[in-house]
Amino acid sequence: MDSMAIVWICAIVVFVAIEAATVQLVCIWFGAAALVTLAATLLGAPLWLQLTIFPVCTIILLIATRPFARKLSKGKTVRTNADRILGVKAVVIQEINNDAAEGQVKVMGQIWTARTLDGSVLPEGASVTVKSIEGVKVIVE
Repeated sequence: MDSMAIVWICAIVVFVAIEAATVQLVCIWFGAAALVTLAATLLGAPLWLQLTIFPVCTIILLIATRPFARKLSKGKTVRTNADRILGVKAVVIQEINNDAAEGQVKVMGQIWTARTLDGSVLPEGASVTVKSIEGVKVIVE
């Protein structure tokens, strides 16, 4: 077996091992390019052609598959914890007054301590929208 074939086999193993150790697609394109270059080596390609095939193949694979891989890896985020109330309407059940450090809202059946985003006082019964969560308080508008 040609010594360059051994080099490309080692490169494939290294790139696949790095890919397996990470949670994102990082080195898969290099591993695939090394596999193509190994095939060219076994078919008798000279060294200069091997050293051209590897980067060209890497770039082509990256350009061709990266957008698709990125779309797959993003997925759809499912809110499962407290962040599921962000953007949801709530009802003020105790007047919200930031200066007096008072106020509560009921949102999705839960009662939260609340503060206003702009510091305004909101009366009981007002309808608000949850903008953010800071610790155990919701910030409403």
